[in-house]
Amino acid sequence: MDSPEHERLRRMAMRHFGPPHTPGLVTGLEGFLTATVGGLIDDVVGKEQIDIVDDFAFPLPVTVTCRLLGVPREDEPRFHLWVNDIMKSIDYNPETDPKEKLDKGVQARKDLRQCLGELVEQCHGRPGDGLLSRLANDDGPDGRMADAEIVATARLFLVAGHETVVNLITNGMLTLLRHPQVLQRLRDEPDLVVPLVEELLRYEPPVHIIPWRVAYSDITVADTVIPQGSQIMLMLASGSRDPKRFHHPDRFDPDRHDNQHLGFGSGIHLCFGGPLARRETQIALTELVRRLDRPRLVADPPPYRPSPVLRGPIHLDIEQGDG
Repeated sequence: MDSPEHERLRRMAMRHFGPPHTPGLVTGLEGFLTATVGGLIDDVVGKEQIDIVDDFAFPLPVTVTCRLLGVPREDEPRFHLWVNDIMKSIDYNPETDPKEKLDKGVQARKDLRQCLGELVEQCHGRPGDGLLSRLANDDGPDGRMADAEIVATARLFLVAGHETVVNLITNGMLTLLRHPQVLQRLRDEPDLVVPLVEELLRYEPPVHIIPWRVAYSDITVADTVIPQGSQIMLMLASGSRDPKRFHHPDRFDPDRHDNQHLGFGSGIHLCFGGPLARRETQIALTELVRRLDRPRLVADPPPYRPSPVLRGPIHLDIEQGDG
């Protein structure tokens, strides 16, 4: 959306997602995040070979977002299935994929929308801690969100906030396995994870391109005029490796200073869920490195998804233990 509608809806959502009105939201999830990450690692810690994507990174964001929204625990398995079908349909190729893959994605979107709508209806007059309930019962300065707007916001959290976190965690583990000295440092210095995740967002971000922008007027860039109305593709990953902005841009350096990357975009559309994505990834990588036993890549490079927008392996198989 464009402003002023975009600003209105973002303000209404931010009242319940972060400072100044809800400053403790992400820190309040700390225990839940740690327990969820620990539970997923418990399931794989003794196995000789695991897939970081399927066994760990894929289920984590859905569980976290359901908790954030206030989705009842009994409904959570359905949300996992719906998000799985939606994500698979994003890379649908009519020349090679069965139409069933697309149809399941379409149906999952319908089912997800209907379920969220029913949950929002149930929240009216029943204030609770979940984001759905807060939005459904809040009469702030901008009024109250319409139910359809709450459903759209919740779907954005689930879908847009899923694949990005999956890719960030998976790209992070892949990068650490390619840089064993940094992996060992993270084991020895857990606080390193904060600047390390920022460097990951610069060096190997989950979103490489934003193709949905339009020039509202003639713009001159590097002596080239971009005419009004032209579609613009923002190359975020390229900007974060600009040699005029970053020293040794192709080097992975968690000690990098002045790291103003474009991993979460910029401007009025700066990633809404950035603080939560950061903390999920920080906890995930710290615990994976601490608890996995001598992890090693099975294949390098691993198989990647075909999307030019979302950058990440489809699978990341690793061996651990004696092998």
